[in-house]
Amino acid sequence: MKKVNVVDTDLNFIKSVISIGGHDVKKCYQCATCSVVCPISPEYKPFPRKEMIAASWGLKDQLLKDADVWLCHNCGDCSVHCPREAKPADVMSAIRMQAILEYAWPKPITKILSDPKKLPLLLAIPIILFIIVGVPAGLLNFTPESGQIVHSHFFSTWLVDIIMIPAAVWAFLSFTIGLNRFINDIHQNALSEGKTKEKTINPKRFISYLIRTVPEILKHQRFSRCGENNERSTAHMMALFGYLGLFVVTSIFFIALYVFQEHGPFSQLNPVKWLANISGVILIIGSGSMIKSRLSKPQHISTYFDWCLICLVFGLGVTGMATEMARLAGWAAGTYVIYFIHLMLVFCSFAYLPYSKFAHLVYRTVAITYVKFADRKFSFKDNS
Repeated sequence: MKKVNVVDTDLNFIKSVISIGGHDVKKCYQCATCSVVCPISPEYKPFPRKEMIAASWGLKDQLLKDADVWLCHNCGDCSVHCPREAKPADVMSAIRMQAILEYAWPKPITKILSDPKKLPLLLAIPIILFIIVGVPAGLLNFTPESGQIVHSHFFSTWLVDIIMIPAAVWAFLSFTIGLNRFINDIHQNALSEGKTKEKTINPKRFISYLIRTVPEILKHQRFSRCGENNERSTAHMMALFGYLGLFVVTSIFFIALYVFQEHGPFSQLNPVKWLANISGVILIIGSGSMIKSRLSKPQHISTYFDWCLICLVFGLGVTGMATEMARLAGWAAGTYVIYFIHLMLVFCSFAYLPYSKFAHLVYRTVAITYVKFADRKFSFKDNS
């Protein structure tokens, strides 16, 4: 009896990919130009050709468990050379966003965070939390005394930490649950497609490869090899390092406060303050350049998820620097309001991290680490 292969097509998945950037996936006729021109696609089972056909057929499970989706850096070389203008880069980006929403926990929240109409609600949540918790407890007071900035009447550090620490823990928990599923799934996929001979994942070995992968990610080694949008590498790197620099600064001030009992505000001559100011400027320039790049290239699709991330990062940088300048100028009312907006954006960057495009940094790092760990039988064209 002849064996029949049944394709499990998910029509809703096809619609989802199309709705978040993969509008032209059906134009693909499998010429393989995209895989040929991609400078970082592997020789063995290269992307994005196989992902394009899987997306057009609605093979959701196969795609979301495919680590290759995360090896793509969305440089756009494939889209530029595609004879059918199927925009493989945009399709791959849409698939990655689908994967983020699939692995994020808990599921009901992903529907809210992926709906543009719910954005006002998401922005209102931290405002409501600060007011409900801060006002009754006396930890939040917008009333300047004689027009002067009185830090005891501003946002108490206790209030900020009461809100922000649970938000960070929430994000960590969501990532932990999602990444556990993600790693198991991409491993099973690699086994079924013959991309690895490793039967199990050895945690110690995996971590050793992770340590090697992180510097590669930070240096943007693969991103910088792309041709069409190579300039995006610099802007992307600036935004990343600016954000990481501010994260380091926040961690140092947190330790200074709760371990050494050192209260701010700190002198502008403080080395950590220098790091904060430099990181803030880099963050603004990097994210601003990314916005300018997207606006100057309307042919490249920018989705709701793209704009949310870029505008959030840009907003963090601008409100942070504006708060500092307003405080140095002695403008109490302006400082209070701008800082409130800044904290609202900080909350969003923490609490909504596992459900936003920002999560791609985590998933891509894990996927690249897994590919190295799996000892996949391929060689990259760039020999990196």
